[in-house]
Amino acid sequence: MEQSKQIASQNTPKSKHSQPATQLSAFQRWKKGWTPLQIAVHIASLLPFLWLLWKGSTNDLTANPIQFITQTTGFVAIILLILCLACTPLNLLFGWRQLNTLRRPLGLYGFFYISLHIATFLLLDYGLNWPLIVGAGREKRYILFGLSAFVLLLPLALTSTRGWMRRLGKNWKRIHRLIYLAVPIAIVHWSLSLKSDIRIPVFYGALVVLLLLMRLPAIKRWIARLRHPQR
Repeated sequence: MEQSKQIASQNTPKSKHSQPATQLSAFQRWKKGWTPLQIAVHIASLLPFLWLLWKGSTNDLTANPIQFITQTTGFVAIILLILCLACTPLNLLFGWRQLNTLRRPLGLYGFFYISLHIATFLLLDYGLNWPLIVGAGREKRYILFGLSAFVLLLPLALTSTRGWMRRLGKNWKRIHRLIYLAVPIAIVHWSLSLKSDIRIPVFYGALVVLLLLMRLPAIKRWIARLRHPQR
């Protein structure tokens, strides 16, 4: 009797809508991980890229499209990297822990726009003419600063996954502290690339300095005492 029940259960067709438990749990973890704030950050980070694509498709990239793409991608990259740096200080000031989940996507999107910035310079502006590129780097110091920022951020982007976090252990944090050097260098690159008014990059540079100062242990303890005076 028991054998007949087992045979009947084996022969019973499975529902088309049934899914393995592992797939359901993976979907539940995905659904749980994506908060409205994270979705908004992804959408907002992609909007400048989609905007450039739309302007390119409508032949509306101004009279100097290469310069327009270069300046837009560079500016967006710096803004995203500054926002990445701001997550921890804002959490320290206001206790917004959900911001910690935004550091990786903001940093990766920042690197994405830096890559577009570099690709525009190498491919569209100089056509991969390496003698001209080397000559431009010798004449224009801001090019060297920009390439230096890109090289510093490259290992951060390559090791941004959880697998690399496990492999590198404590060294992972040491490597990712390179962003503290890369962002100021990117600001210097921006300032030197301008021929006249540098007030805007100076403003963002001062903001970066403030965000970096807030990471100093003494400043962090002082802010913690202000938030929790009884402790």
